[in-house]
Amino acid sequence: MTPALRLTALRLTDFRSWAQLDQGFSGRIVVIAGENGAGKTNLLEAISLLTPGRGLRSARPGDPARRTAEARAPAWGVVAGLEGPQGPVQIATGTTPEAPDRRAFRLDGTQVRTQAEVSAHVAAVWLTPQMDALFQENASGRRAFLDRLAWALEPHHAREVAAHDNAMAQRNRLLAEGRRDDRWLAALEDAMARHGVAATATRRSLIARLNALLAAGTLGAFPRARLGMVCAIAAALDAAPALAVEDKLRADLAANRPVDAAAGGARIGAHRADLTLAQADSGIPAEQSSTGERKALLVATVLGHAGLIAADRGFAPLLLLDEVAVHLDAGRRRALFEALAVLPAQSFLTGTDLDVFAPLAGAAEGFCASPGILAPAEGFPPPLAS
Repeated sequence: MTPALRLTALRLTDFRSWAQLDQGFSGRIVVIAGENGAGKTNLLEAISLLTPGRGLRSARPGDPARRTAEARAPAWGVVAGLEGPQGPVQIATGTTPEAPDRRAFRLDGTQVRTQAEVSAHVAAVWLTPQMDALFQENASGRRAFLDRLAWALEPHHAREVAAHDNAMAQRNRLLAEGRRDDRWLAALEDAMARHGVAATATRRSLIARLNALLAAGTLGAFPRARLGMVCAIAAALDAAPALAVEDKLRADLAANRPVDAAAGGARIGAHRADLTLAQADSGIPAEQSSTGERKALLVATVLGHAGLIAADRGFAPLLLLDEVAVHLDAGRRRALFEALAVLPAQSFLTGTDLDVFAPLAGAAEGFCASPGILAPAEGFPPPLAS
């Protein structure tokens, strides 16, 4: 069985709505119920920020600092105690009054040199209500969702995407200014081709691996999801080696300079990729599915992604499922709870109605959240450690 990663303690200081919190956790499934505005999502965001990146709200470093009507806190902090395959570890992150816009990490009290040091000890995946609309909005949100999944497995992917986007922004600026410095443009187009093909290859590999895992149908009553990507570079990689695709993309970008200058941006490249999601058995795409079916497809994708992380990293990630029961019917909720009960991952679930989680009583540790307070929930005694 995959070794477990457990969050055993969480301490917050001036984080969002939480002035102070010092809470221990013993359950492998943790339920947090409370009214809207009670701070449930803020707790999940704090846990998500224990990992590299911007967390489940894509927050800038200074954003989580607590605000009141009088003032904003000068800094914020999250400190977590974790038990993992390598033993107990403490991870801390946050800002300081001296550097309120720069987030730092500490590992067992020592500042880390690279975020990869943190990734060796913790991983998390999450699902939020905002993701329910992914397949009814524009491609950029779906692409960001796909890149976050890829980044959790391939940390270098973020650098490839950032390098591509930086080169593209410089090229767009040069073309908009009418500056025809061919050598500079060629260098930027070379960077776009190299990094764009590398990023696309990672996206393509992730989709193939997820589809293989999801096709096995191990998620009970959840529909088998199938992911795809609408991307000219990915299609080219199906038929030619990466170096040949780079050469073709580089040449196409050079040829398209007049068109891109008129359009105000590059019309081809990795930034044009789009993620698709469909029910594998019926072929019905997510955008044509019901709200509940879309939610079920996303849950299946996130649980499958957690399985890939467990296989690659040697430990299952923390699962952060915000308002996860919304739009799921009773049968799908039951299937979700059954899946979580057998997964090695520690799961944190939030919702406004504690009764929805009643089937988990005896298997889950429960809390009721109200502004500034997290209290044990009646009927949810801390389960025995498992």
